[in-house]
Amino acid sequence: MKRFLHLMGWRANATSHLEKWLSAIGALCAIAVIYAVTHWLLPSEAALWVVASMGASAVLLFAVPHGALSQPWAVLGGQVLSALVGVTCQKLLPDHPFTPALAVGIAILVMHYARCIHPPGGATALAAVSGGPAIAALGFHYVLSPVLLNVVLILAVAVLFNGLFPWRRYPAPLARLPEAPRLPSGPAPEDLYHALRKMDSFIDVQFDDLLKILQLAQRHAQSQRLGLDDILLGACYSNAQSGNAWAVRQVIDDHPGKRTRQDQLIYKVVAGAGKGNTGSCRRQDLLNWAAHAVIAQGDGWVRVTPQDSASNALLRQLKGETPRP
Repeated sequence: MKRFLHLMGWRANATSHLEKWLSAIGALCAIAVIYAVTHWLLPSEAALWVVASMGASAVLLFAVPHGALSQPWAVLGGQVLSALVGVTCQKLLPDHPFTPALAVGIAILVMHYARCIHPPGGATALAAVSGGPAIAALGFHYVLSPVLLNVVLILAVAVLFNGLFPWRRYPAPLARLPEAPRLPSGPAPEDLYHALRKMDSFIDVQFDDLLKILQLAQRHAQSQRLGLDDILLGACYSNAQSGNAWAVRQVIDDHPGKRTRQDQLIYKVVAGAGKGNTGSCRRQDLLNWAAHAVIAQGDGWVRVTPQDSASNALLRQLKGETPRP
């Protein structure tokens, strides 16, 4: 089941309940305005198509306000250019069975080259072709009203609503730009940019957001640094290295009641490079090697406090899952 959920894209969601509710309330306000204006300009049957397209835009603008697909040019260019493509295809190939597919395909191509990928644009292009007589009768007027008008309205609501909350400021450049992390052991901003280029795929994340995530992660890592008193009997420690250098060691014996730099302890490699081997070293040497304490969870390892790691080891021993040291 875990592998199936992973394949389906089921992931942990780190957003708070407040953030989820704000996303819903923001979209509610925006669509209320769009719905009113659209039904004032168009018959209800035609209006449903436009509202559906803008509803998809609302998900991006209010649930993912800092995403690359949600920025003003992506919304404006994606919607308007796609509307132009859809109307043009309908004019050139009216009522042809292939016209809807052609309109969506060309719309995606145009959005790529115009650097304004916005998924709801595909729905806007499709609506121009298969939206019925009311949409077809508008011709190129469809691009200006309702599409352009609705885009201006939804962007205005997004700027005003998201601007009320410091962490949701929209567009993304209005948010405070994070300072570039300067830890010598961590990747530089240029390395992140290189990694994005090597992926050769459209990633819905702003470069500044990546820097902020890296900065927060490194601050958290600094706050979790281990001390001599954190090297505990039974606890497991990871060196946090990448590739074949990664390993997890468990302390299986130490000097009772003594936690100095020079006292000796015995460890066992329980995962990664050298798994199954045992060794001995000074407490200070293990402290220098270890990045953080971990416990086994499923098929992997997660970071915890040394106390939690030691308690987990004791619990497993009591259950007979691991031998006592």
